[in-house]
Amino acid sequence: MPKNIKPYKNSSLGKKEQVTQMFDNISESYDGLNRVISLGIDVKWRKKVVNLVAATNPETILDIATGTGDLAIMMATTSAKKIIGLDLSIGMLDIGKKKIQNKKLTDKIEMVVGDSENIPYPDNHFDAITVSFGIRNFETLEKGLAEIYRVLKPNGIFVILETSVPTKFPYKQGYTFYTKNILPMVGKLFSKDNNAYGYLCESAANFPFGETLNNILRKVSFIDCVAIPQTFGVATIYTATKK
Repeated sequence: MPKNIKPYKNSSLGKKEQVTQMFDNISESYDGLNRVISLGIDVKWRKKVVNLVAATNPETILDIATGTGDLAIMMATTSAKKIIGLDLSIGMLDIGKKKIQNKKLTDKIEMVVGDSENIPYPDNHFDAITVSFGIRNFETLEKGLAEIYRVLKPNGIFVILETSVPTKFPYKQGYTFYTKNILPMVGKLFSKDNNAYGYLCESAANFPFGETLNNILRKVSFIDCVAIPQTFGVATIYTATKK
């Protein structure tokens, strides 16, 4: 299981509360800074997630750890009649709601305050569930995955987009230098929370990826688990389904 890394090492709060506080703190700068840090490549990765989900013709989609709703908004191009964006951070959701209103998508997308480990929906409810750069923020990974499994319909698709660590030279060395030196420095320059991007880097470096994460998905009872590395392995798309 992944290490229990938290944003604020001197805080007595649990990881869930700390992560919520952190994203509330950085919500205003999050979108713009992410585009800079990823050079916009994250948009390309999300499009691939949308295509995977769209191919299943879902009517209902749940986007967990939706943040400011980037992926949920992109999902509006699918056949889905209802898209739910779920997140603990009210600050991130508020920005997402404004984006949805500006795009006139309020009839299709709903932003909901909620916990990935206690999803406020009944069993077998969603045709598709996605998590984009949020699964490593779960306080208890297996508990969160078990909840996702519970609310996913049988034969429904579950897609994860998450950072991973390149394993080949020289991408591994370049990734390590960038995440340990450049990314935290840029984060500190543009964000009022000095801990946030240090935590995001550390959590990414220590989170299980590839077959290790697939095996955790299988343990929770997901089937057809596939890992698809992106851009030299700096991110990975995972697909799984419910038997």
